[in-house]
Amino acid sequence: MTPAPAATARDGLPVPQRHGSTLTILTGIALTVIDSTMMGLALPDIARDLRASPAEVIGVVNAYQIAILALLLPMAAVADRLGARRVYLAGMTVFGIASVACWFAPNLSALVAARALQGVGGAGVFACNTALVRATYPQALLGRGIALNSVVVAASSVAGPPLAALLLSIGSWHWLFAINVPLALLILALGWHHLPAARGNAGPAARLSAVDVLLNAVMFTTAFLGVDGLLPRADVAPHTGSALALLVLAALIGAVYVWRQRREAVPLLPLDLLRRPVFRLTVMTSVGSFSAYTLCGIALPFLLLGEMQYSHAQTGLVLAASPLATIVAAPLAGRLIGRVADGLLAGAGLFTMALGFGALALLPDHAAMADVAWRLALCGIGFGLFQSPNNHALVVAAPAHRTAAVGGTMASARLTGETLGALLLALLFSWPGLPHGTASLVALGGSAAFAAAAGGISLLRLRAAAPSAR
Repeated sequence: MTPAPAATARDGLPVPQRHGSTLTILTGIALTVIDSTMMGLALPDIARDLRASPAEVIGVVNAYQIAILALLLPMAAVADRLGARRVYLAGMTVFGIASVACWFAPNLSALVAARALQGVGGAGVFACNTALVRATYPQALLGRGIALNSVVVAASSVAGPPLAALLLSIGSWHWLFAINVPLALLILALGWHHLPAARGNAGPAARLSAVDVLLNAVMFTTAFLGVDGLLPRADVAPHTGSALALLVLAALIGAVYVWRQRREAVPLLPLDLLRRPVFRLTVMTSVGSFSAYTLCGIALPFLLLGEMQYSHAQTGLVLAASPLATIVAAPLAGRLIGRVADGLLAGAGLFTMALGFGALALLPDHAAMADVAWRLALCGIGFGLFQSPNNHALVVAAPAHRTAAVGGTMASARLTGETLGALLLALLFSWPGLPHGTASLVALGGSAAFAAAAGGISLLRLRAAAPSAR
């Protein structure tokens, strides 16, 4: 069977090809999300088996995240030029090959290198996901397609840790990578037959400079390592001086990078899209929301495991309330897209998140699990109402030939928000004389403030004139 014909953003793919493309996209995003969420539970086993210290084994996670962060925008630029289908299938191929390398890694250095290669493949998958969704669905169903992606991401984040626990209970950590291989092969087979074969159409003005790709990678890598060096970890001493130096270096490189990109007609850093008011406000909304979620996501476990003396099992069970609520709320948001303005629907979700975070900040000293769970569920409902219309607003605010750049911007905005939230929490935890329990409550209050501010920005989109996507 030959590859699927090209699809337009207006009419999408015909049934049943649309169903095959949807299955491919959802399986691919589930595989990459589950892979990233399983690693936390495996690190102690990896450290023991490979005789590594806690500080060294963190590289297994960081190598993957850094590779994705450094290459998201370059992969999106390549997809705009060569076509999202090609880059997606190439990325999944690299991901599968790297999973085999992780499976048979003989030592920690080999495992970290294989994880970095896995991140290269993951960047190709993440960067093209939005472009493929836009080409798969008719315009009238695009909101539901985006919402379905949100549901799968939330469900996969819930499924990752239990699946890891199951595999680790019956085998070694190697099996966490082994299961990727048949799934990657399945996705490649489905993708070859069903994904829309739209060609790249960025135009002759699209130039991809090796210098800019390098600046992009170094800027994001140094920023990640700087923030990571400030985060509190058990048995790992912080390196505050070197971490701050890395953040300063990232800022200087970023200034040079932005200066160079301003001269490009089709920039790697999507400055052309950020000049559009709705697109710019939507990116700001996304950064604020993920800053809020990261502040809570890191601070709350410290509070539950420390001050409230929850067990790890109790903590994991309670924290599942948020993504489970997102799974329930996201389909509703998908059905409301097109009927309710994206800025209004996303804003309502963000204000709901703010209420949930504020309620968490007011938790009593010895809160029962149910008291924590309903607050987290409120956050999850708000996130489910926010994410799909926000992503939809990004997609429709950009011209069709820049859809891959939209996907890269979505993921970069999420990672930027997560980095900002982690940095603020690190500052709170390192504040002289401020106990971790108090710092965690302050962070939860900060989450509420970030979510409320993002909600206000979202409502500003109602007055901004959205440019037509050509």
